[in-house]
Amino acid sequence: MGSFFAALSTVGVMLFYAVPGFLLVKGKLVKSDGISNFAKLLMYVCSPMLVLYSFLNVEFSLNLVGKMVFAFFFAIGVMIIFVVIFSFVFKKKSNDARYRIYTLATVFPNCAFMGVPILQAVLPNYPEALAFSVMFSMALNISAWTVGSFIITRDKKYISVKKVLLNPQVFALIVAIPLFVWGVKLPTQIDSMVTLLGKMTTPLCMLIMGMRLACTPIKGIFLRPMQYAIIGFKQVVLPLLVFLVLLPLPLDPNMKASMYIIFACPVASVILSFAEMLGEGQETAANMVLLGTSLSALTIPIMCLLI
Repeated sequence: MGSFFAALSTVGVMLFYAVPGFLLVKGKLVKSDGISNFAKLLMYVCSPMLVLYSFLNVEFSLNLVGKMVFAFFFAIGVMIIFVVIFSFVFKKKSNDARYRIYTLATVFPNCAFMGVPILQAVLPNYPEALAFSVMFSMALNISAWTVGSFIITRDKKYISVKKVLLNPQVFALIVAIPLFVWGVKLPTQIDSMVTLLGKMTTPLCMLIMGMRLACTPIKGIFLRPMQYAIIGFKQVVLPLLVFLVLLPLPLDPNMKASMYIIFACPVASVILSFAEMLGEGQETAANMVLLGTSLSALTIPIMCLLI
């Protein structure tokens, strides 16, 4: 039961972070067209710092590197497989931006912004979980900057090696890996800056969702059955399928639990960030992220309880 209450309290606190964002927009202190600027701050500053923070808090070992490589390829494989599957499922409705967002929402997990604090709460004595979260986040961002952007916009220019290599998290990874391998400790002030900016990802992510909630009709979030179906698959069915695949593999049980928990995280906020930046499907993306995050207060504790 400890993991249940740890997950419940962590998700509950994260949901409260959305309240100031909601009030800022309702109080007309932030305009709706300014939300994308917060998304850029999240994507280009805080998210890369979270990569550095996660790497600087684990000890290097060849065994861990092997596990991280497996986690990366497993994550990107699962994401691509299900994006392809649901692209075919929704093929006849692909002209509707809602269904393009649904395709991504079926499999993209909020593995960094929500995954890191949940993993720290549920597996406090297993810091390696942070490294797996970074690998999932890298897989997510590579997928989002390429396949995800293509699906949202239907513009093939997003399918390129340049988009894979030239994104903020890859730059952060290039900096983080040498520090991780050589066991370099940053000066105290720089380390504090990295830690602070990295830990800002979750509050800032939730602030953005609160802002978007203030701009979105409530009925659009809670009264569309298809959204519940997608979230039910993403936050319950998918992690159970992943766990069944991982179960017979000769992996560390904590590693299996980490990957299972990451896939149980709600719909990735990066979908909303990309929708905001690319100008397609913002309302549907906001609905999915808001509903998924709200329901995660129920689904994540229950999914954690199962393991």
